[in-house]
Amino acid sequence: MASTTPSVSFEFFPPHDDAGETCLWHVMARLAPLQPSFVSVTYGAGGSTRKRTDRVVRRIHDETRMPVAAHLTCVGASRDDVNAVVTGWRDAGIKHIVALRGDMPDADAPYAPHPEGYNNAADLVSGLRKIADFDISVAAYPETHPDSPTLEADLDNLKRKVDAGAMQAITQYFFNADDFLKFRDRIDAAGIDVPIIPGILPVTNFAKVVEFSERCGAAVPDWMASLFDGLDDDPDTRKLVAVSVAVDQCRALQAEGVQQFHFYTLNRAELTYAICWRLGLRPLDAAA
Repeated sequence: MASTTPSVSFEFFPPHDDAGETCLWHVMARLAPLQPSFVSVTYGAGGSTRKRTDRVVRRIHDETRMPVAAHLTCVGASRDDVNAVVTGWRDAGIKHIVALRGDMPDADAPYAPHPEGYNNAADLVSGLRKIADFDISVAAYPETHPDSPTLEADLDNLKRKVDAGAMQAITQYFFNADDFLKFRDRIDAAGIDVPIIPGILPVTNFAKVVEFSERCGAAVPDWMASLFDGLDDDPDTRKLVAVSVAVDQCRALQAEGVQQFHFYTLNRAELTYAICWRLGLRPLDAAA
């Protein structure tokens, strides 16, 4: 009988100061025994966290047993600058890259490629393929990217990334399981044949999730707003509700054959750990 225990991966962002970096290592130490298939480290708007991303990625690679994926964007850097970063990762033994178009430093500014840079994520994937045989992940959007005029244009963009050499896609977070399942059907119909990993966001602060979701085009359903209503000053209950929401979401996806999840941890361990425990994952020492 096939195992029903899912495969998971975790996403972190590079910390802004020494205290944040210390906290991040505590978070990773807590989550590492769950044996993620990989962990990823994000890249700030316009490449603003490039040096911190590079340092954290290299430390994870050198000091832990967790496979690490480095995020990389096109924004604000020439091809030569991007290629130099990538060559350094290749030489350090880092084999997995999450290739993204990226966002402008000014969130309200329209996307514009660097005049000497890669034009978009598909162009970046193609460039990476010329440097080394990386494992390349790209982004996918169950509710379409905010810059895409139509569902078809969004799918065409994903197909260009896959045709350029992407091996899997990780989705933007979403809260309605049906949105992912319909997206998966559209991908199949479009002939896109790579794994699509759903992105799961444990809700630590509902008001901030609503604010961010408006910018990135993710719908926050009314039923979810009702669940978190009145819990702004009750963090303990809010955490319990957040775990139940995420577990229900993952269970609904598992019932449709999904067995891989990517968690946006927000550099916190407790909610992601609890969700993974409810999904049947156990730390390595406890499973022995």
